[in-house]
Amino acid sequence: MESALHSRHSVGVADLVLLEEFRAEKALLDNVRLRFNADLIYTYIGNVLVSCNPYRDLAIYGQQHVEAYRNCAFYELQPHIFAVADTALQAMHRENHDQCVLISGESGAGKTEASKKVLEFVAATSVHEGKVGQIKERLLQSNPILEAFGNAKTHRNDNSSRFGKYMDVQFNLHGAPVGGRILNYLLEKSRLVKRSDKERNFHVLYRLVGGADDALLSRLRLQRDPLAYAYLREGATPVSAEDVKGFNMVQRAMDTCEFRREEQMSIWSILSGILHLGNVSFVQGGSEQAQLSSFDVVHTAAEMFACDEPLLCRALTHRSIDTTHDKVTTPLDPGQAVYARDALAKALYDRLFTWLVHKLNRSLAYAGKERCAILGLLDIYGFEVFATNSLEQFCINYCNEKLQQLFIELTLKSEQEEYLSEGIQWEAVDYFNNRVICDLIETRPMGILALLDEECLRPGDTTDATFLDKLTNTFTRHEHFRGHTSNRKQIGIQEFKLIHYAGEVTYLVSGFVEKNNDLLYRDLKETMSSSQDSVVRELFPEAELREKKLPQTAGNQFKVSLNRLMDILKSKEPSYIRCIKPNDVQQAGRFDDELVSHQVKYLGLMENVRVRRAGFAYRRKFAIFLERYKSLCPRTWPTFKGPDREGVQAICAHLGLGDEESKLGRSKVFIRFPRTLFAIEDAFQRRKDELAATIQATYKGWQQRRRYRDMRLAVTTIAKHWRRVMAQRQLQHRRRATNIIRRFIRGFMLRHAPPCPENALFIQFVRCAYLFRLRRLLPRAVLDKSWPPCPKGLQETSSLLRTLNRKNLVLRYRRTLSLARKEQLTQKLVASELFLGRKSSYPASVATPFADTRLPDALKSDFYTKFDAKMKPHHETVQYCVPVIKYDRHGYKTRNRLLVLTDAAIYLLDDKTLRLKERLPFREGGLQGIVMTALADEMIVVKLASTEINNNNAPLKGDLILSVPHTIEALTKMVMATRMANTTLPIEFVHDGTIRHNMSRGSQGQIEVSVGEQLRVAKTKTGLAVVSPDAM
Repeated sequence: MESALHSRHSVGVADLVLLEEFRAEKALLDNVRLRFNADLIYTYIGNVLVSCNPYRDLAIYGQQHVEAYRNCAFYELQPHIFAVADTALQAMHRENHDQCVLISGESGAGKTEASKKVLEFVAATSVHEGKVGQIKERLLQSNPILEAFGNAKTHRNDNSSRFGKYMDVQFNLHGAPVGGRILNYLLEKSRLVKRSDKERNFHVLYRLVGGADDALLSRLRLQRDPLAYAYLREGATPVSAEDVKGFNMVQRAMDTCEFRREEQMSIWSILSGILHLGNVSFVQGGSEQAQLSSFDVVHTAAEMFACDEPLLCRALTHRSIDTTHDKVTTPLDPGQAVYARDALAKALYDRLFTWLVHKLNRSLAYAGKERCAILGLLDIYGFEVFATNSLEQFCINYCNEKLQQLFIELTLKSEQEEYLSEGIQWEAVDYFNNRVICDLIETRPMGILALLDEECLRPGDTTDATFLDKLTNTFTRHEHFRGHTSNRKQIGIQEFKLIHYAGEVTYLVSGFVEKNNDLLYRDLKETMSSSQDSVVRELFPEAELREKKLPQTAGNQFKVSLNRLMDILKSKEPSYIRCIKPNDVQQAGRFDDELVSHQVKYLGLMENVRVRRAGFAYRRKFAIFLERYKSLCPRTWPTFKGPDREGVQAICAHLGLGDEESKLGRSKVFIRFPRTLFAIEDAFQRRKDELAATIQATYKGWQQRRRYRDMRLAVTTIAKHWRRVMAQRQLQHRRRATNIIRRFIRGFMLRHAPPCPENALFIQFVRCAYLFRLRRLLPRAVLDKSWPPCPKGLQETSSLLRTLNRKNLVLRYRRTLSLARKEQLTQKLVASELFLGRKSSYPASVATPFADTRLPDALKSDFYTKFDAKMKPHHETVQYCVPVIKYDRHGYKTRNRLLVLTDAAIYLLDDKTLRLKERLPFREGGLQGIVMTALADEMIVVKLASTEINNNNAPLKGDLILSVPHTIEALTKMVMATRMANTTLPIEFVHDGTIRHNMSRGSQGQIEVSVGEQLRVAKTKTGLAVVSPDAM
């Protein structure tokens, strides 16, 4: 903790005892606020831990923090709840003395979370095997059960504990938890039937309605809507995922703590019966007698309680009184019936909660006989001051008075014992002794609780007013009691005020007598004791019905249990955790000075600081003080050989500390003023800077010298080993090279022999050399037909590689082609199939690309206007156009025509007017084939199968004779068009001879073909004569 003193100006002091202005509450508040804003929620007052609820998760509870605070000195690290838990565990194991941790604070201050953290630390720092692990798990799982049944949402806290809890954890000689015991105090059962606005009932009721599965709800006759039940309508919220999660958590915890399935079902049935019981309503019948408004709800409640329905109905509307000789039964009015219903519900819930605690105790019980060390954990309600304070707040504040009395006694006692053991003179401490308030409340026969019991047991008409009159008359002159007559403006006619150690509290006396009586009619007890459910019968044993003594009042029961708790705490060494709520809206990072000041007063923190500061503010063991501050004195630095006391004495003398500022005890050094400690710590921080510079300089010099020696040794070693490695590698390399050369020469000599081990290396080399040479000399173009020669024996490999290379070149070439280029090559391929070796003019056409049209530019506009738009059917597409010369069928007169090729027919148009002269479809059998010469001329004869015949069955029209420029191009496109139309167009070649053809009206004509030097077409007596060179 001393290590944090140098940062006290930014985050405050870690121990409030070290405050200079320790008597000023503002200084305490400023210090707590400063630490809270820096996320330092824990602060010490000596060995007391003050905890501020951060209302958010802080990363200070992980396993690394558990290990840091485990077996660590209390003041060695920053204040933490783990430090308190570890100190208590170490004292318990080391001194074999029972310990207890007292956690207090008002609702919402984080008491429940603090108790969980203590248990988590205990579980994390102990062994986890076998029965021990099972007990640890049950200790941790007892919390979800108790929270579900004993906690509720209030204005100040979403998870407020509405009961007091004390838990004993038993440890064996090895420090492992082997058992436990839980005591509960003053469950706020009135919350079950009535609450303040916007506050909720106990958690478990909402979790049952919202979290149980449909099958269980159906079995319990419950709906999933909390608004359906009178006991849940106040503060009801919609069912959420948290309810489902909470219900499942409770069920798992019950399984872990050995609740049988039958017992769990009984618990849910009892809770269901309570909810249904709350919906029972009454109407006024004859003679002002209460009558049930509906029997259905009572039937369901009786089913859940497993009791007789008629008995329950009668017990809710009638009351029986046993006299000396008889039993008198009187009917109840509606108001009394409602009281009886609510009293039964509260009794069921209160007894069920007590039964749960006993069940948990049975699962945690230690079966061994050897004595166990005990760590107690008290999670009790803090001082409460509301706008309206009733009997519950009275009992809670009475409990806090007793705890404060115990705290002052034990703190003063421990301080005095420490001073006496160290031989330091004890100085009297001026403090407020609240025994007078405790006596005012609990003394017999004239204490407030005694007068309340007397009023409850007095025959006649007893009311809250008569009780208040008795209080006023008895305590009018008491310095800590104020009645209505003493201050009529501030105290109402039904109120009284007590001046507690923490402040003044005004109590409303209305309901004191009724709550103290806690009356449950005998008829209801008998009905419940006759239940068929074993758990319900345990809650209402028959022995209770046979008991003739008057039951204890609620106040007296609480007083007895509280005195028993005080005896338990006095038998143990206490540790304290004071929880503070920084704001009322549960908002992280918000610090309300007025609210915190109120809690500082109620928790008695200023009183605690004053008691600790009555003598010396700081005390430490000689060894710890010497180890930390020995560098401040030349005599003790760097090591001190003598006793620790002499070393501390030398430090104090060197620093000039007089007797007024410090004293030496038998084992500790005591420093009176915080400013003295701060001055020592500041000097230590300056000295650390000096020492750090010296250490750094020394270390750097040593480090450089060591680095130089290491580097020199490393260089020598590396060079030595590297030379050896290189020599070994060279030897291996030479041996390997010699063997390879020898095998290579042998293989060369046997290169023409069949493959054998002697020539295998040479053959492999030859193959590899050929492949590498081939990679360099591979053909790069499709038309490159060259191929490198191969060695003997690789002919087949060479052939395969040549084929693969050729395919690869072709594939790569094809991938580079555009769509237009592919179409051009396709046409050239068809032309090659048709004319290669058959037509002399073909070789000259190979280098000339085929065109899509040979239509003159002057005709293009008229062509698209007249033919493409009007003559041609819309489904046809023009494939090719070329001007041709047509020879008449009856005189061979030449006429200029335009040949148009579509995907369905051949059209002949007038080359000037573009009038249709002839249409030759592909699919109607009009084309029989084409006859042409094998020479270089342009003459073709289109054989037609005309359907028009004369009287002599001769065709009216003859074959079509055309002179087509670009003959190879035009016929190629014509053949491709017919193939697309799924027809054939055969072509016949005539080299030298006669081409016969049909003329009009059935006559025959012929074309004489001969070879000449120049192309010439002439008309003869018998037809046409075509003279053409054999090649162009």
